[in-house]
Amino acid sequence: MKRSLSLALGALALAAVSPAAAQTAAKPAAKPALDVHGQPFPRIPGQNLDGLRVYIRAGLKTHQAGQHDYPQFLADFSKVLTQHGAVVDGSFHAPSAAELANTDVVVMYKGDAGFMTAAQREALQAFIKRGGGIVTIHDVLCGPDPAEFASYVGGGKKHGQVNYTLEAKVPYTIVDKANPIMQGMTEMTLNDEAFYLMTWSQAPKIHVLATTVIDNTPSAKGHAGEVVPQIWTYEHTVAGGKPARAFVWMQGHNYANISNPQIEGMLLRGISWAGKHPVNELVDYKQPAPEPRPNRQ
Repeated sequence: MKRSLSLALGALALAAVSPAAAQTAAKPAAKPALDVHGQPFPRIPGQNLDGLRVYIRAGLKTHQAGQHDYPQFLADFSKVLTQHGAVVDGSFHAPSAAELANTDVVVMYKGDAGFMTAAQREALQAFIKRGGGIVTIHDVLCGPDPAEFASYVGGGKKHGQVNYTLEAKVPYTIVDKANPIMQGMTEMTLNDEAFYLMTWSQAPKIHVLATTVIDNTPSAKGHAGEVVPQIWTYEHTVAGGKPARAFVWMQGHNYANISNPQIEGMLLRGISWAGKHPVNELVDYKQPAPEPRPNRQ
């Protein structure tokens, strides 16, 4: 009888706990990282160590001044993402399996990422299979096998093929104005570079967010006037894996366009979405007030 009464009281106590409180109670506390002496690392002021985990895959500088400035992106966006509540890592090399194990989304801004060693390909494919997200900017999706890269992000571009407009007008037509990633985006025209002759994934297909009309430049001879997707999302599931997401913005030839407030906001929302976090998590993040520092006088 006493045992039955105890069980009943326990059930009532559990029922009185709100669902949110129950979830909080069930979530184990994060264990702090320890150094070689067994001491916890100090918490870094101004960083949200519980945020979206982003790995920036950059490359060495190519092209003319102000163009393809991959190192500057690593420097700038590591700060931008940190200020918006992300946990950021990055480098000039393809992330290893160990680095990807602690990553939600890889943001790539470097040329010809379709060229990979066997180990790099294996690590990336395993990351995608477990549901990891990818965001690519500009010519990342260029490589020797565009169909392979299209299977990762929805589209691929053949290396060595004339499939670009060079310095050109890139007018955006926003196809999906209701998509939350495109909040605040207007149908602007950038001075940048657009790609055509793309290889597209067919099963599943990309979800187009914005297109452009290929400008009449010497390199686009015979393709001027074509309407080609330039911004899109891609959702797919590798056999035996978890659903994965990719977000692609094909401009960024001229580095200054990345700091356009509309573009920066779109990239932050695309990164959040690809990492399976709320789409506005990064743009809405507010850094907490700094903790008072001890008076050393």
